[in-house]
Amino acid sequence: MRAVIADTGPLYALLDASDQYHERAQLELVKLEQERLAILIPYSVFLESYSLALYRLGFKSAQSFAQELEQGVDFINPVSSDYTTALQKLARYPDQKITLCDAVTALLSERLNLPVWTYDYHFDVMQVSVWHS
Repeated sequence: MRAVIADTGPLYALLDASDQYHERAQLELVKLEQERLAILIPYSVFLESYSLALYRLGFKSAQSFAQELEQGVDFINPVSSDYTTALQKLARYPDQKITLCDAVTALLSERLNLPVWTYDYHFDVMQVSVWHS
């Protein structure tokens, strides 16, 4: 399967026209479509993205956003051991503020051998393949 794993940053940027990465995310979405790359979203990223939209843009925007994602992407679910392994990964970077969500996404990327669509430098720190348009 030709795909990328989406992180919260680009997903939120697509939604919020005032986000500094909005235009970039829009252009990258077109490129993903042109290259026929599927967008996979870990459920942890889905939850994080929904919460960000809810707190920054309100209930209606968050609900609409969630419905659009449900219709346009494929979701992937980490297995329970991914969370333990992610905590172990985080322990290697005590000087970084890497979220558990990002560590789980990194593990999925490594396991599935797929790049992450992200604007977060922590994926570079974790030496995870990052998709570039």
